[in-house]
Amino acid sequence: MDFWQIHGLIFLIAIAFFPRITMLVMGTVCSFGLLGWLGWIFAPHLTVAILATMFYWHTNPILCIIAWMFALGGTSGETKVTSRTLSRR
Repeated sequence: MDFWQIHGLIFLIAIAFFPRITMLVMGTVCSFGLLGWLGWIFAPHLTVAILATMFYWHTNPILCIIAWMFALGGTSGETKVTSRTLSRR
């Protein structure tokens, strides 16, 4: 299964920059199970990278590597912004 046969560029941009909203919309349309819902709550970027690797590694390894870069950079970036915001209060 190829990523581009199922999804398009708009989905790719949405899942990279707005993972919670995109996962919520897609999760209600096509259920992605317990892993998806737990990931939506705790670590959406990491969940996207895990699911991308599970389904698309053999056909699109570059997209999976980019998903992991977003996962590691996005999650740590969110943590830094949140900690700065909370420390200012």
